[in-house]
Amino acid sequence: MSARELLERLHRELADVEQAIRAHRYLDAAPPAASLRAFAGEQHAIVGSDRRSFAHLAARFPEPPAGDFFLGLAQGEGQALERLLALAASLGVGEDGLDAYRPMPGCQAYTAFVSWLALNGSRADLALAFLANLAAWGENCRRLADALAGRCDTSFFEFFAEPAPGFEHQALAVADQGLAAGDPADRARRAARLLQAYELMFWDTLADAL
Repeated sequence: MSARELLERLHRELADVEQAIRAHRYLDAAPPAASLRAFAGEQHAIVGSDRRSFAHLAARFPEPPAGDFFLGLAQGEGQALERLLALAASLGVGEDGLDAYRPMPGCQAYTAFVSWLALNGSRADLALAFLANLAAWGENCRRLADALAGRCDTSFFEFFAEPAPGFEHQALAVADQGLAAGDPADRARRAARLLQAYELMFWDTLADAL
């Protein structure tokens, strides 16, 4: 099975949870400022952790296309961090406030699993899990960017609203590289299922805290 075929299968298997993310109640109305400050605090922990995870993956799998792909993801998290700081500042939160924020476990399960994958996952696990996950995350970021225009800096949301040029092509190439080397397809499906579930948990936790 090619990476493309496996991704199409994943989209069918994960359709219900993906729809739950896209139609999440947290996005029914523009979140209040206090919740947006919590969002910024959660993402501050997530972005920093994911950046280190992707850098570790680039070191684990340095050969192209995997090495370039994971290094690009790490660099992207660095760019996201700059935009996140701008979002926080527009909400009256500086870096000291972000550092002092106490993250909620339900929001951090996602990045904890990314860290686990960085240590234990295969190339196919990571590439396919993020391919299956990032479309719903990007759509939610687009909705937040539109809903919050004029209320705060929205560059963080706009950054994730559209995938980086060539992202899908690169990720599929990495997944095919891993599958050809023997990465089990069933493990990649499991990684995608769990990552998508943790994504939904992130939004559930934010909504429950409103």
